[in-house]
Amino acid sequence: MAARGAPALCIGRHAMSLKSTSRAFASLPTSPRIGFRGTAPTSSNSFRKLAPRDVAWGVRAASTVEKLALKMDPEREECPEKWTIKMLYDGDCPLCMREVNMLRERNKQYGTIKFVDISSADYSPEDNLGLDYQTVMGRIHAILADGTVVTDVEAFRRLYEQVGLGWVYAITKYEPIASVADAVYGVWAKYRLQLTGRPPLDEIMELRRKDQGEMCDDSSKCKM
Repeated sequence: MAARGAPALCIGRHAMSLKSTSRAFASLPTSPRIGFRGTAPTSSNSFRKLAPRDVAWGVRAASTVEKLALKMDPEREECPEKWTIKMLYDGDCPLCMREVNMLRERNKQYGTIKFVDISSADYSPEDNLGLDYQTVMGRIHAILADGTVVTDVEAFRRLYEQVGLGWVYAITKYEPIASVADAVYGVWAKYRLQLTGRPPLDEIMELRRKDQGEMCDDSSKCKM
């Protein structure tokens, strides 16, 4: 269910990456033997005349295009097409971002985690099973591809499992460790804003409404 509800934001980002790829391909150096720049040979005879080193050049060119496109549009990695879990994270939390960046780096190999920054002005509850900004700010939330929402330490365990680090949280599957771990995390979640030098959630919410031009009396009416 969650897979079908992928944010339109990702589609836009993929469109941008296609444009970036075109620009990157046009900037490739000319092959010394083939003699073309950013354009493949059109006739079958041209392909028959290609020497092994020309084929190797083509392979290197394709690899270069992908790397340049990723550099121009690094957020492509945020929206893998076949994700199994979606991580909703607070991009304004400095300590949280250390873990997010570690998972993001590991995810380059697996491509199973979709990262969604709830602090972004583009964050949409409608694309994330109705989970609004205020709710997700309270504790970590993750969404499985089948639409199941997981929170707290279970969310971390599921995320780590997807990048080959399941052993880190494996013990939290069992009681009483599971309850203790959730209790410890609950304390961190409750005080993380103060511990990271940020204002209370009410103030953050008010600033967010002003930044987005939303004036409402009741936060439940704000689409955040």
